[in-house]
Amino acid sequence: MTDMTPQSRKTYAERRASLASRFPKGEAPGGIGIDDILQLQMQNTYNTHLDIARDMARVMRADMAAYDADPEHFTQSLGCWSGFHAQQMIRSVKRLRGTTKGAYVYLSGWMVAGLRNRWGHLPDQSMHEKTAVADLIEEIYVSLRQADEVELNDLFRALDKARESGDANAERAAVTAIDSFESHVVPIIADIDAGFGNEHATYLLAKELIKAGACCLQIENQVSDAKQCGHQDGKVTVPREDFIEKLRACRMAFEELGVTEGVIVARTDSLGAGLTQKLPVSQQNGDHAAEYLKWIETESINGQPDEGEIAMWRDGGWAKPARLPNGLVRFKPDTGRARVIEDCVASLNDGGADLIWIETDTPNVAEIAGMVDEIRQKAPQAKLVYNNSPSFNWTLNLRRQVREDWIGEGRIAETDYPDGTQLMKADFDDTDLGREADARLKRFQYDISTKAGVFHNLITLPTFHLTAKSVDELSRGYFGEDRMLAYVATVQREEIRRGISAVKHQHEVGSDLGDTFKEMVGGDRALKAGGHANTMNQFAAE
Repeated sequence: MTDMTPQSRKTYAERRASLASRFPKGEAPGGIGIDDILQLQMQNTYNTHLDIARDMARVMRADMAAYDADPEHFTQSLGCWSGFHAQQMIRSVKRLRGTTKGAYVYLSGWMVAGLRNRWGHLPDQSMHEKTAVADLIEEIYVSLRQADEVELNDLFRALDKARESGDANAERAAVTAIDSFESHVVPIIADIDAGFGNEHATYLLAKELIKAGACCLQIENQVSDAKQCGHQDGKVTVPREDFIEKLRACRMAFEELGVTEGVIVARTDSLGAGLTQKLPVSQQNGDHAAEYLKWIETESINGQPDEGEIAMWRDGGWAKPARLPNGLVRFKPDTGRARVIEDCVASLNDGGADLIWIETDTPNVAEIAGMVDEIRQKAPQAKLVYNNSPSFNWTLNLRRQVREDWIGEGRIAETDYPDGTQLMKADFDDTDLGREADARLKRFQYDISTKAGVFHNLITLPTFHLTAKSVDELSRGYFGEDRMLAYVATVQREEIRRGISAVKHQHEVGSDLGDTFKEMVGGDRALKAGGHANTMNQFAAE
């Protein structure tokens, strides 16, 4: 077991007793105090990020079992493109809930491409460096572990203060707080795109992501060299046998590294994908290839195929696949939904996937629930990860859904509210329709989890949009008429009033942690940053 939870972690008393037995004089060689060693041991919540992957896989498995027992126990995450974003998100969750349980971090390939590669801002088309994904996982867990160190250091300082004052009750309370400390380390769902190559390339990259700490890999059924964002046009899917091989590659990476409970999310983009790159070879009726080929759009051939022409025997005659000038093959129109059902069943039953992800073009609970019902007829264990995507115009979509429902119920006439983008206007914010749409937004994740089998709700790109909005908000005021008031009113004052720890930015990045270590090794000789002249003292808790 690792040091992640109070249940699996040695207690303060157990550690102290162990150290005292090794160093009966109370000091290690060099005059190092055993209490200092004990503090450093407990602040180091994980030795390696592979330990994190193993522990977080167990956390996810336990959460999945809890969801199976009660679908109200769904989980959530926000997409983060830096370690600091992830750290502040989990700090906020812990401050709000008193626990990190049910909160994950989503690592978006889109944001790695758009914000974290060396070649500038790129679209989500697998053009960024493979290593950037593993590097970001590593960075996120370094940041989350540092949040552990900073917070535990504060708890040990409280313990030292209680001892100095001779307050036995405060000392016991401090030790209890240390023993019950909950790590900021949470599961990461890591986007491996379409595997960045063939099945062997997928396996090699999967190992790097797992070694960086990923307990969960999300892989999509698009062609690696023609990969598109799930909300763009031009998506090209691979035959199911090809995708199953990549799912196996991910599983073998987990097994090789001893992450035996690693989680795989199989994503299908078939709902919006109208193309495939190759025609699989069918070995028998009803196999994966045959099921895939039946959806290919064809054109009838009179007589025999021409020399060099690709042809398929269909309905008692020859037909040629409908191909684009670049050689890609079209699927029959309006077959995406049926292909999604087959994709998910194959990924779960034959590919060993644990969760499925259906990329949709609008947020519609009834649509997802209908597909899940069909999937569960052949794969009863089906659970989903769902993208609450910023690519959706949530306000417009939900208002349209309310309008259609109310017209169908006879509650309103078609002329009571406009159709189309006019519904976005602020004029409708404080109307019955606007309020109902907002109420549905508020309960959307609850509804889709309890009615449509969604175990995990995530927003892929929230910190991309939040950063853009927040910087714009500050810049408009600061470079406009408000100047310093813009910063104080929109940033600092809100940090203070909400209790956001980052308002003390020196402390947040480990200044007090560094002072503690200097004292451990230097005693009175330590040159500390946290003295009376430190301006962070202006933010001391009242």
